[in-house]
Amino acid sequence: MHIAEGYLPLVHCLGWGVLAGAHVWAGSRTQTPWRIPMGSTPREPVAALGPRAAYASAIAFGLLLTSLKMPSLAGSSSHPTGMALGTALLGPRRMAPVALGILLLQALLLAHGGITTLGANTWSLGVVCPWVTWGMWQLLRRLHLSDGVALGTAAALGDLATYAATAGQLAFAQRGAGVEMGAAWLSILGVFALTQLPIAAVEGVLTALAWRALAPERHPAPALGNA
Repeated sequence: MHIAEGYLPLVHCLGWGVLAGAHVWAGSRTQTPWRIPMGSTPREPVAALGPRAAYASAIAFGLLLTSLKMPSLAGSSSHPTGMALGTALLGPRRMAPVALGILLLQALLLAHGGITTLGANTWSLGVVCPWVTWGMWQLLRRLHLSDGVALGTAAALGDLATYAATAGQLAFAQRGAGVEMGAAWLSILGVFALTQLPIAAVEGVLTALAWRALAPERHPAPALGNA
């Protein structure tokens, strides 16, 4: 899903950079703890972890999964997003700066993605994915699914939403070339779907297992509504 250099016009790179940058700034300035109620004493963000360990777990999980890439559409690739665990541990607001750090490391060290496309990639990975994941997790928990199953399902849906956003960015970039944006979006999305549907399913399972290891059933999940 990391868009490579040269596939977006400069004005698009700047525009996505401004949008993503606002979320990165807001996420880095967030002071409200992402808490789990433990009886009468709230503790953050998972009872078995402190804040530093939660950030480390989110970054390590995201960096590992996004590095497992395979060729897909020209100018992009298919891989898990790795954002759902961090969303559960830290809340969706904090994931934009986490995603930016992961994307920057991969662009500089792994030639995965690009520098001019950091804004576009941060928007899809660090904004769209966490908020869709968090919203679906909240909804599924209210339907009384177990927390791990709900998070795993939400992770898969957040993964697919990320690729839908990336397909939209690539289709929007082709609009000036006389290509109908809706048709381009569906065409790009169809190519992504070939590899991304099974990847999303696997990511859901891995996320549920990771959450179960870090936040066993004896530790309640984060209170709903605290993003």
